[in-house]
Amino acid sequence: MAVRHIALAVLVAAIWGFNFVVIRVGLDTFPPLLLTALRFVVAALPALVVRPPALPVGRMVLIGLTWFLGQFVFVFLAMSNGMPPGLASLTLQAQSFFTILIAAVALGERPAPRQIAGVLVAFCGLGLIGMSVGGDMTLIGLALTLCAAASWACGNVLMRQAGPVDMLSMVVWLSLVPPVPAFALSLAFEGWPAIAASFAHATLLSYGAVIYLAVPTTLLGFGIWGHLLKRYPAGTVAPFSLLVPLFGTLSAALVLGERFPPLRFGGMALIVCGLLVVVLPLGKWLRGLRRA
Repeated sequence: MAVRHIALAVLVAAIWGFNFVVIRVGLDTFPPLLLTALRFVVAALPALVVRPPALPVGRMVLIGLTWFLGQFVFVFLAMSNGMPPGLASLTLQAQSFFTILIAAVALGERPAPRQIAGVLVAFCGLGLIGMSVGGDMTLIGLALTLCAAASWACGNVLMRQAGPVDMLSMVVWLSLVPPVPAFALSLAFEGWPAIAASFAHATLLSYGAVIYLAVPTTLLGFGIWGHLLKRYPAGTVAPFSLLVPLFGTLSAALVLGERFPPLRFGGMALIVCGLLVVVLPLGKWLRGLRRA
């Protein structure tokens, strides 16, 4: 992977890591389904001047439903139902392992032995996190975050099958998919009184959170991520999400004062170890040391 592309992956990780603190700020004003709709209304505004990508509408709808609507409905609901921001930033990276597994089935991308080993280690970590349910984390919050990770992984694989497209155009036009269903779900489950009250109490900080979620996180972040997925196998790109929880947990600890009990911290460490096993060619390094 080229150095400039590694740098881009790190930039995306930083943007997405801090994103979880911003989500928490947004959810303090807007209910989760409404926040999803607002995020993508803003992200879709460039569609007024950006030409649509050369891709069948059905394929775009599928990607938009998984990459955007499904992922963020689930993660916003998770964080409004007892999933702390820092822990959400880490648990959501199960998408890396789901991507490897789904790509193996759908695209025939055979996982390397170290990828399989990394998946097993990380799922042990998820098990430890599941055992730490209680206090500031709920079981429903954990389950919804894993649903978000699975939806993101499906979108990753669909993107791999999309063929060569302009990624900025792709992200902008994919952003047209979530607003209507998200707003319809908001009306049905959150209700008009809650929607009206959130706008009545919204501040500049609230709208700033929406803009951050729409512009750096969605347009810039997913534009770069999709570009990398078009150039490299899914199993090469997805593990760079390892850095997202690093930025996410640090920002949650510094800004929100989030803390992690020992069992949960152990689970987080195992997930990070699993990601390291997946992304780093440890076997090649060891063989090089033996030859040296």
